[in-house]
Amino acid sequence: MESPQSLFAQGDKDLQVMKAGAMLRKVKSRSWKKQRHFRLQEDGQTIWYKSRWAGTGHSTFSVADVDVVREGHQSEILLSIADEFPADLCFTLVFRGRRSNLDLVAESPSEAQVWIRGVRKLIQNTESMNDKERLDQWIWDWFQKADKNKDGRMNFKEVRTLLKMMNVDMNEEYALRLFTMADKSESGCLENEEFVQFYKMLTEREDVWRVFQDYSRDGQILTLAELEDFLKQEQQEGERSLEHAQELIDRYEPSENAKKHGAMSIDGFQMYLVSPESAVLDPQLLALHQDMSQPLSHYFICSSHNTYLMDDQLRGQSSQEAYIQALKRGCRCVEVDCWDGPNGEPVVYHGHTFTSKILFRDVITTLAEYAFKVSEFPVILSLENHCSMEQQRVMAQLLDTILGDTLLTAPLDRLVPQELPSPQDLKGKVLLKAKKIGGLEESETLTDEVTDEVSDEDEADPKSLSAEALHLNDKKSKLSRELSDLVVYCKSVHFHSFEYSRLHSKCYEMSSFSESKARKLAKDTGAEFVRHNSRQLSRVYPSGMRTDSSNYNPQELWNVGCQIVALNFQTAGLEMDLNDGLFSQNGCCGYVLKPDFMRNDDSFDPERPQDRNGYTSLRLSIQVISGQQLPKVNQKEGSIVDPLVRVEIYGVFQDQAKQETSYIDNNGFNPLWNETLNFIVHVPELALVRFVVEDYDKASRNDFMGQFTVPFTCIQPGYRHIHLLSKDGTAIPLSSLFVNIKISELTTEV
Repeated sequence: MESPQSLFAQGDKDLQVMKAGAMLRKVKSRSWKKQRHFRLQEDGQTIWYKSRWAGTGHSTFSVADVDVVREGHQSEILLSIADEFPADLCFTLVFRGRRSNLDLVAESPSEAQVWIRGVRKLIQNTESMNDKERLDQWIWDWFQKADKNKDGRMNFKEVRTLLKMMNVDMNEEYALRLFTMADKSESGCLENEEFVQFYKMLTEREDVWRVFQDYSRDGQILTLAELEDFLKQEQQEGERSLEHAQELIDRYEPSENAKKHGAMSIDGFQMYLVSPESAVLDPQLLALHQDMSQPLSHYFICSSHNTYLMDDQLRGQSSQEAYIQALKRGCRCVEVDCWDGPNGEPVVYHGHTFTSKILFRDVITTLAEYAFKVSEFPVILSLENHCSMEQQRVMAQLLDTILGDTLLTAPLDRLVPQELPSPQDLKGKVLLKAKKIGGLEESETLTDEVTDEVSDEDEADPKSLSAEALHLNDKKSKLSRELSDLVVYCKSVHFHSFEYSRLHSKCYEMSSFSESKARKLAKDTGAEFVRHNSRQLSRVYPSGMRTDSSNYNPQELWNVGCQIVALNFQTAGLEMDLNDGLFSQNGCCGYVLKPDFMRNDDSFDPERPQDRNGYTSLRLSIQVISGQQLPKVNQKEGSIVDPLVRVEIYGVFQDQAKQETSYIDNNGFNPLWNETLNFIVHVPELALVRFVVEDYDKASRNDFMGQFTVPFTCIQPGYRHIHLLSKDGTAIPLSSLFVNIKISELTTEV
């Protein structure tokens, strides 16, 4: 049995050279540069490397985990050794999730090109695999792991080990029965196709078979009419269901004979149910589909805090890579903390801490290159300015020269706005958020202004400052006119009160709030906060006390319409899951249109949602049926998970809820729950639904296994698969939950 990647690798010269191996220099810093032997393994999927002196120790990584290959000095580390190694020897492997880059130096330009081309081909081949090839690769990977003596055959003892590795503690008698059925040659070992047959028997989906039987009259096939009936009754599809049924047969039915008769077999039915088309998140809502012509204040905007940090805010590394990662995740508001640096060059870091420093120039260069690769809609550059007048002028000059036409430096059409322009109007533009001398109404600005509010974040949350910083803040700081003139639609102002803003504030003025201030306003005056945010932008940022760069729950700030709810993107967990969930819709463009009742003058109070016009609550019923190939959390041999599923609702206060299934003993491979969880949702337009799988532990805290978060309004009802994500937000191959979702209006009986 050969893997698809292995077959692909056989016919390619670059990949054959990679299989032979090469000495490449692994670089971690200017002083840490060590030779390692790298080679592509026979599976065409794994790259193995070790040092000459490491004995039996080695490392491996899967090509599937590599996001992109960058050529030349395209990382800070390789730039730092540019004087020692020319660009044509250098390349960087960038991994998915939060894993660090791998910076490498080849011994010759031709060798560097072999590895650059080779890894790129493998990435492209992995991404273009169809579902069957992906499954074949997955089966082959397991076969390789379990075939301990590498004879290309698997005896029953090896199969028992494999089952444990695959997270299933199967009854020995049943496992032996399957093994014997698959061992057609009666050799006592499974070879190639026999192992594939064993795997198919092992993964037969009784849960899917039962659903199939409910709609198939003869128990063998679904006719076109029966499939249409299933789509109408279970998947809640309307008028297009007959046409759609025919499309599904054409797309997923593997049997030509069944296709000819306009029917679907159990294999085709299962392929449809595990396809992206049948996922819990409606694929039509994944695409860019919202109205992008409304004022900026009418959108939630994907926003990052301390964007320059790869780790915590006391000792973490500041890096351009952190900006690249945030922008690639759809972030549209990035933060830059600027301080005076040596040689007249401003630097970016977390002031008064031990975080490393990077040049402001390099941050803006990175922004110029990556700002619009994932989304064409505007990026807001939130400037925390702690610089002297001289270095502020340098900042203004760098912004102007590096960003060029992408930097918005004047109002559109030279008109003073009555409302903010739209994301559509501002496509491809960078907006500077900072203090400004005067307003857009003045025809010209004549002088520098003395202000004690150059950095609005520090000003807003004095608790977060050190004594040294507070002393500095007491001194009046001057704001340079050159920098001020670059601020157009995001002028930072001190927040006085909602009444003051209503009477005096301009639409292009915005305030920053610490999480504690924003939460208090949301709790005490939620309806006023919603109204304020329909016209002006608000930015919320984590408390300075969060020295570990932890996050607050963004949901309660979205509930009052705050657009820029800034999170530490470098910190995985529930809060980033919610952020990723909200912004997974609308083409992952970083802008999500707020519900209409938060954009108009209607009075919406998140504490009293039932008071709004057109209020209807919904019943959400989720039958958690089964799990497939759940990941192991404890890599110890023989350890198997006891999974449970928890469904969590995040939204207005009345909608916050959690329910969980019981746990299944010793089965992460194909656990069966068949338990139904029920919820009532009062404001579905703001609700997020998070599915979490954990390994139950009665003695200590449960271990996280995987999750998926989806906006309530994007849920497809019916029988759906939920494809799980890791803590880092990356896909866990073939790991899913099978559920049946019903959504109905709540009828109140008189």
